[in-house]
Amino acid sequence: MAREKIQIRKINNVTARQVTFSKRRRGLFKKAEELSILCDAEVALMVFSSTGKLFDFSSSSVKNILEKYNTHPKNLEKAKHPSIDLNIDDSNYASMTKQVAEESLRLRQMRGEEIQGLTIHDLLQLEKNLEEGLKRVLERKGQQIMEQINVLQEKGKKLIEENERLKEQVVKIAREEKQVVTESENITYEDGQSSESVSNNALHLRLPQDQVDHHDHNSDTTLKLGLPGSNWV
Repeated sequence: MAREKIQIRKINNVTARQVTFSKRRRGLFKKAEELSILCDAEVALMVFSSTGKLFDFSSSSVKNILEKYNTHPKNLEKAKHPSIDLNIDDSNYASMTKQVAEESLRLRQMRGEEIQGLTIHDLLQLEKNLEEGLKRVLERKGQQIMEQINVLQEKGKKLIEENERLKEQVVKIAREEKQVVTESENITYEDGQSSESVSNNALHLRLPQDQVDHHDHNSDTTLKLGLPGSNWV
């Protein structure tokens, strides 16, 4: 049964696209390996997935093949007459591409991805880098916590000062009210009599008439003789 011919266009389904990419990538690398073996050719192949992952194949060394490519007379001739459309040197472009790929791989490994091919030494170095990064993160976290604590302490200090100020105001208001009450006890009544006159009148009302007359007589005598009332019984 003949295979159904697939139309060459972008696969919209993400899962199907990833499966197709994985299958065809392996097939492409296999063909490149067969080409290098059968024809004694130096082959280098680099593929970036849609997510930025790098996959490469080389019959010897990608770096050596790229250097050989850059120093090829044909490319040197291009360097003498650079294209107007391309202002980036091929060697720099290759170096930048490699650097981006290495940093992308390093970032994924920091997240715990694609670490299957790492040696013990690589894993120990990765662990050391993670510990150092975690240490810096914890230090920064501690700094932010201390800054927040200082802010809260400053707010608490201001609240305490405000509380003391309000207490002083309450004490002051209480003293003023007490003073007003004290002064109100010594003011004259509405009929013009003082509190002492009112007390004397109340005494006259409570005493019998003969005692009142005797009290008044003693008072008059005291006033006439100019003697102190304390010498009279």
